[in-house]
Amino acid sequence: MAIAVDIDVMLAQRKLSVGELAERVGITPANLAVLKNGRAKAVRFTTLAALCEVLECQPGDSLRREADAPVVG
Repeated sequence: MAIAVDIDVMLAQRKLSVGELAERVGITPANLAVLKNGRAKAVRFTTLAALCEVLECQPGDSLRREADAPVVG
């Protein structure tokens, strides 16, 4: 099971830049990029709550579960 992050969609809908979102949330643009590109291994609930507050959304609006790709072979 993989968790996909849809922050790009949320940014586009709200016409926000990564830098502006990072500043409002209180994290570095580099850390936000790690999260939005799906490379984060974890996210703090305080960061998730801040993202939801700034983006005016629920956690499920920006995170979703993806099924694992079937193994071939």
